[in-house]
Amino acid sequence: QVHVVESGGGLVQAGDSLRLSCAASGRSFSTNTMGWVRQAPGKEREFVACVGYFGGRTNYAESVKGRFAISRDNAKNTMFLQMNSLKPEDTAVYYCAGSRTTRQITTTSEYDYWGQGTQVTVSS
Repeated sequence: QVHVVESGGGLVQAGDSLRLSCAASGRSFSTNTMGWVRQAPGKEREFVACVGYFGGRTNYAESVKGRFAISRDNAKNTMFLQMNSLKPEDTAVYYCAGSRTTRQITTTSEYDYWGQGTQVTVSS
């Protein structure tokens, strides 16, 4: 079992940057796909990005391509989401999500465990 905790959220202005972190504990972190999912008020959870084992493969939602970058440091059991050129529509609770597979996962329901989330608010 892997336990994950997010950090790094906050209130920023449009155009600013934030870096989210996800600290994980567990023996399978480095071999399984991890991802970021967000949920805006009144909306369903939305896939943001995922990174494969050893950080070699990534996938992004169209809405964040070119602005967000996902990465992982397996030696520190940590995953990151660098968010640049933030927009008000990026406002959401961002969740770190983990899986028990090495394949890329872009469907939120296929993740196996979740953190508590960190709030990101982007003002216009």
